[in-house]
Amino acid sequence: MNWDEFADWSRTAADWGRDYHKTIRDNPVRAQVKPGDILSRLPAAPPETGEDMQAVWDDFRRDVMPGITHWQHPRFFAYFNSNASPASVLAEFLSSIVAPQCMLWQTSPAATEMETRMMEWLAQGLGLSDSYSGVIQDSASSATLAAVLTMRERALEWSGNTEGLAGQKPVRVYCSDQVHSSIDRAIWVSGVGQKNLVKLPTKGVRKALDVDALRAAIKADRAAGYLPAGLIGVTGATGMGACDDLDALANVAEAEGLYTHLDAAWAGTAMICPEFRTLWTGADRFDSIVFNPHKWLGAQFDCSAHFLRDPDLLRQTLAIRPEYLRTHAESDVIDYSEWSVPLGRRFRALKLWFVMRIYGMEGLRSRIRNHVAWSQALCERMRAEPDFEITSEPVLSLWSFRPKGATDDQTQALVDAINDDGRIYLTQGMVDGRKVIRFQAGQFDCAAEDFDTAFDTITTIARNLT
Repeated sequence: MNWDEFADWSRTAADWGRDYHKTIRDNPVRAQVKPGDILSRLPAAPPETGEDMQAVWDDFRRDVMPGITHWQHPRFFAYFNSNASPASVLAEFLSSIVAPQCMLWQTSPAATEMETRMMEWLAQGLGLSDSYSGVIQDSASSATLAAVLTMRERALEWSGNTEGLAGQKPVRVYCSDQVHSSIDRAIWVSGVGQKNLVKLPTKGVRKALDVDALRAAIKADRAAGYLPAGLIGVTGATGMGACDDLDALANVAEAEGLYTHLDAAWAGTAMICPEFRTLWTGADRFDSIVFNPHKWLGAQFDCSAHFLRDPDLLRQTLAIRPEYLRTHAESDVIDYSEWSVPLGRRFRALKLWFVMRIYGMEGLRSRIRNHVAWSQALCERMRAEPDFEITSEPVLSLWSFRPKGATDDQTQALVDAINDDGRIYLTQGMVDGRKVIRFQAGQFDCAAEDFDTAFDTITTIARNLT
């Protein structure tokens, strides 16, 4: 393909993309295929000679699209949405055309300096103080890994990377039993080890980490010869929206000398609305904070905003400078590759620039407020139905329910029947040891009528199963 053909096919793809999104409600939300269906359509060996683009395009539409679950569907109410607003898609297109590798300031000064400014814009939008510096990671998982590595190195007085963990005091990290599995994975990859991730019980309607249990665990660990290193808080946890008392956690961390990380991967976006910030009172006392603009802000995956009170701690943990990476540039430039586990970096800041300029902060706030209001109104409609029970109260646009008197198997059967129907997409979860159905809203273009469809679909299918 030459660049003239590229231009022609780009127009074709753009027109198809417009039509795809305008008619997306006509599709079942979840891919309605069986394992192996798509694989069987793909040739077992690559072609020896190049093929005509029309053939590739036709195969894409015929063989690939039936196996796509439509994450941009307005009735995708399952996992936290991975949004792709038109402005973000356009920015990604331009970034792909230019294709810079943005590991150092000199390898693309505009990418580095725009990243600096966009993180400042986001911090202002969230109401964070200017004491934070920011970096764009690929995902919250990477930001959490970076934070755990920093906890480890800081506690070991920067000897872990050089000497390894053998013979060192075991490092301990504390969190609640509501955290995302990415916390566990960060513990594995960092070498801290699963048995040194101390998951503590929660209490209260928001399932906040039990601070008394935290203090007791730290005291017992010190007495047993362990090395308490870090504390991970959460606001808006994936399961049912658990929110820790961040001020209380920060008090303990400061008294015990722990490095703190806040996982606000989903709920953090809602903090651009001042009225929701009660969910993370005390967040500005944490050393590290992460949220994902690619979930609720409309920026295309991948784009995770990682804020740091003292980025030098992270750089001391991750920075490696062989001669071929020494730029001999001005000493005050930022090389964001020293703030991330990967060396290579994409031009992710461009889509944030497009999104925040095209929609404006008030436009983005309005969307989030609508999603929260529509979701909570649906919760109240479900609460009023005699054959359903609400199993966790709304945290922003996330809540859970189940049919009254249903067994776990019956609840799962309802989830499966709803998803097979195709009009909406939900997922199951666990609350207090019982299987429940999670509902969350956040697709960029969803509308009030999509929540009416959700109510009708859930109630009709549930009653047909009984």
